[in-house]
Amino acid sequence: MKWKWKHIAAVLCLSFLEALVFYVFQFNNVWQIVLPDISEKGDHTGDQTKQMTRNVTTQVTTQWSPIGPTPGPFPYYIIRESNKCPKGKPPPFLVLLILTVASEVEARNAIRQTWGNESLAPGLGIIRLFLLGVQESKLGRLQQKTLEAESLRHHDIIQQDFLDTYYNLTLKTLMGMNWVAMHCPRASYVMKTDSDMLVNTVFLIHKLLRPGLKPKRNYFTGYIMKGVPIRDKSSKWYMPPEEYSNEMYPDFCSGTGYVFSGDMATELYGTSLNIPLLRLEDVYVAICLERLGIKPTPSPGGLFNPWRVPFSRSIYRNIVTSHQIDPGRMLDYWHKMFLEWEWV
Repeated sequence: MKWKWKHIAAVLCLSFLEALVFYVFQFNNVWQIVLPDISEKGDHTGDQTKQMTRNVTTQVTTQWSPIGPTPGPFPYYIIRESNKCPKGKPPPFLVLLILTVASEVEARNAIRQTWGNESLAPGLGIIRLFLLGVQESKLGRLQQKTLEAESLRHHDIIQQDFLDTYYNLTLKTLMGMNWVAMHCPRASYVMKTDSDMLVNTVFLIHKLLRPGLKPKRNYFTGYIMKGVPIRDKSSKWYMPPEEYSNEMYPDFCSGTGYVFSGDMATELYGTSLNIPLLRLEDVYVAICLERLGIKPTPSPGGLFNPWRVPFSRSIYRNIVTSHQIDPGRMLDYWHKMFLEWEWV
């Protein structure tokens, strides 16, 4: 009889401990959703890809807390690079937010060697970040492991838990803006662009933004476009009336490449939390700008090009962007642009 009471007591204790562990685990999950962890930990946690959002209309858990922006459109980063812009050091002049997908390894390597080289502006500071969501397929899971290894080598990748699709480019862009607002709010300027762009970073810095001048505020520029919503469901740019019912879009800068002052990252991200998401990223950013009462600043003609510009050394020296440049051309053009030429 004595042994039975000890046995019962042991079973009760074990059950209590199991219940306690379960409660703590569940509470921790709820806590992460209500008030996400914004600590410096957890930059590489690939197993979190099990929870993913399928599109921009479901499971969006953005919040704006009294202590500042939360870690992005979803509760946590899979890869964060929170030490990329260290406190106590002069803020960078330019942050490059480059949208890419896991399979574009060659493009990322070409960018690292050319216009995304962080040593291009000595004394000013450039930060390069590649922005990614997650892939759902078996191949995507293999790519995730490769991506995390790439991140450990280069420390220039950030990633959140949403499906990496064309219609989720809005989420990807908001993630980049949130990262700047959280980790690098004193950056002078930010550029959002794509991995198939060639960006004349040195021209952008020294000829357009001009580090000798006081950094602008409430500044947003690029290739300004006007447009109407396309209602044809077969179009890549289809806009359902239930998402956007107006007859005209506000003037917007082509998502292939636009530049804004560092203060706008916090403003745009904060404003986005009160505006329903749209599938077209550049239009959505324009709606946020309109809500803020800010109009894009026209840039001198021909600087931002949402198409491929035929290569000419003299032309490429005096533009900011050219589109649809594959990694081989990128390396070739960059070498020719810089051959025996001084910028400043």
